[in-house]
Amino acid sequence: MMQYSIVGFPRIGIHRELKFATEKYFRNEIDVETLFNIVSELKSAQWKTQSNAGASFIPSNDFSLYDGMLDTAFMLNAIPERYQTLDEDDTATYFAMARGYQGQHGDVKAFTMKKWFNTDYHYMVPELDDDMQIKLRSNAFLDGFCQARSLGIQTKPVVIGPFTFLKLAHYTGNKAAVDFADAVLLAYADILKQCAYNGVKWLQIDEPYLVMDLTGEDIALFCDLYRRLLTEKRTVKALLQTYFGDVRDCYQQICELPFDGIGLDFVEGKQTAQLLASHGFPADKTLFAGLVNGKNIWKCNYAIVLEQLKQLRKTCKKIVLSTSCSLLHVPYTVKNESQLDPQITHHFSFAHEKLEEMRELCRLDELSDYQQDSAYRLNQELFQSKGLRENPEVREKVSALTDADFDREMPRRQRQALQRDLLNLPQLPTTTIGSFPQTKEVKQNRAKFRRGEISEAEYRANAKAFIRDCIKLQEEIGLDVLVHGEFERNDMVEFFGENLSGYVFTSNAWVQSYGTRGLKPPIVFGDIKREKSITTDYIQYANSLTDKEVKGMLTGPVTILNWSFPREDISIKEMMYQIALAIRDEVLELEQAGIRIIQIDEAALREKLPLRRADWHSDYLDFAIKAFRLCHAKVKPETQIHTHMCYSEFEDIIPEIDAMDADVITFEASRSKLTILDVLQQCGFETEVGPGVYDIHSPRVPSVEEIETVIQLMLTKIPQENLWVNPDCGLKTRGEKETVASLTNLVKAAKNIREKL
Repeated sequence: MMQYSIVGFPRIGIHRELKFATEKYFRNEIDVETLFNIVSELKSAQWKTQSNAGASFIPSNDFSLYDGMLDTAFMLNAIPERYQTLDEDDTATYFAMARGYQGQHGDVKAFTMKKWFNTDYHYMVPELDDDMQIKLRSNAFLDGFCQARSLGIQTKPVVIGPFTFLKLAHYTGNKAAVDFADAVLLAYADILKQCAYNGVKWLQIDEPYLVMDLTGEDIALFCDLYRRLLTEKRTVKALLQTYFGDVRDCYQQICELPFDGIGLDFVEGKQTAQLLASHGFPADKTLFAGLVNGKNIWKCNYAIVLEQLKQLRKTCKKIVLSTSCSLLHVPYTVKNESQLDPQITHHFSFAHEKLEEMRELCRLDELSDYQQDSAYRLNQELFQSKGLRENPEVREKVSALTDADFDREMPRRQRQALQRDLLNLPQLPTTTIGSFPQTKEVKQNRAKFRRGEISEAEYRANAKAFIRDCIKLQEEIGLDVLVHGEFERNDMVEFFGENLSGYVFTSNAWVQSYGTRGLKPPIVFGDIKREKSITTDYIQYANSLTDKEVKGMLTGPVTILNWSFPREDISIKEMMYQIALAIRDEVLELEQAGIRIIQIDEAALREKLPLRRADWHSDYLDFAIKAFRLCHAKVKPETQIHTHMCYSEFEDIIPEIDAMDADVITFEASRSKLTILDVLQQCGFETEVGPGVYDIHSPRVPSVEEIETVIQLMLTKIPQENLWVNPDCGLKTRGEKETVASLTNLVKAAKNIREKL
């Protein structure tokens, strides 16, 4: 029977055990030994699950306390001096790199955090200093392999490859990637030697950067690294694993290198099948065929996959069925969703279910007449049935859209002048992004309502009490534009999805976003429509409590869809426009209720941007930008539209962001070293802008002087009349004490700079 492989597996725990244990460690409620015991149990359970499901190539070292790129930097001794001088143990140093550190041994910021290719997962960006001594620091990457072997389970250790590591790293001095190549090569050669010494049969080397647009220099670097490295593999078989797209720029070079296996993505790789058909596949290598979608939660269509395998056999002698990417990006199991209608969950396949699907596909592949098999027939009935809900009214509205539906009636600069006179805000107006800390009391209110222990009226009354306290706090701190705090919201996407028809929601389908942060992405199951008011009651109440402006807080259509599991039977464009029409109804209702500033967050705008630049506009940007404009095009010129974006590289799409025609945009900028400021200046960015002045994902409190320095730098790049002062993201994950201290310093810094101006 054909074998199957998993690129990687979820790691937060089937019930988020890793999250809760790590956070207890942060609070000093458990020691490091207890933390690692919990981690050991979680890893054992996951290997046993995969082994019992018949997986032949089970990954180890795909588990992480925080992030795989951070693990790689730590493994390679790429630890900047500021963390080493803290004089902490390895675990504390590791978490200082992840979260920052503020304590008796010093005050350091965390690594920059960015989105992992075209996913909602965030990775920590390694920093390479000129004098850094890259080497294999320890054999910790084999800990999982040895632990699994003690259980009688053979695994393939997984490491992020040297090419991807060098391409994604940030270089702090004068050296570039090529200058570190020799040192990195020696470290990876040591990895191969240790694998051989410890009896590893297969080593999976992840090189997702190969699916990006590559230059000739990139390809030369990749080939040079592996020509030299693979001479060290000895008895170890090397699997080159790619995902999130195709390797069109270097397919032939990959085939010529002495890899034993090559993992290719046939789901997102638009040209993968054609590459094999045109150039063939080496007879001495095994194809790990990524035919099962690792990023979406719908069941696999057996007919399509089995036909793909049939076609691949025309060019490939040795094939292993594989996922298209790591299952890190899907929840653990549908079995956790006892509250959902079985008629709905019958369509879903999470990580555990994908294992069963792959085992079933391997079995069916052996049959001469699999069409007569009962499992195959049941699968095909699922795809022939009309399981998704359609709404003709929604589809007609989308079809009827014209160019006029996407354009404001007054040019932006005229609107901005009008808004400045109307709002009468000080220079460098201060605000926050939207959410305030989700305290124990806030979470208990939501949990009690969910369990039916309090009525909806009690729930809403409690939420309004939190809003009242939040408005009072912001007034005391001295912020200029206030927010209601979002205490009624579990998540910025899930909350809106729950109020739109066409969505379904899970109870326990958690997916890791970064570190200990998890999300439950809603699922688009049908056509989308706003059935009732969503936010107006809470925003209007907050507005009644103060003479200051209160922002209406909404999530935009691009982010709502990008942070959901989308349908696969209609286009992304169609779904975005459906959501945009729903959000437009909410925007116009807020305006009618007297809200003069409305923020439509598009934190995830860049996430689904195609990795290939040639596909940016036709496959995404042209309709994503229009979807945002559709939300606000019909408001009055006096209404100020804000948006927010975070934790992605936006520098290369600044003109498109300006074309969103918002009046104000807030960016995450503090962790990315404010590099976006130069691009804003070069592009003549019209939108007023609030680059984040401090990092909210770190528990440290920035000083007044630190924030003043950041604002002064911003003023050298951005006209003062266009600059806002704000944190770089929402505050829901932070504690109350640090939030108040940080915002107090922010307001003080802004006032100090105003006096100087």
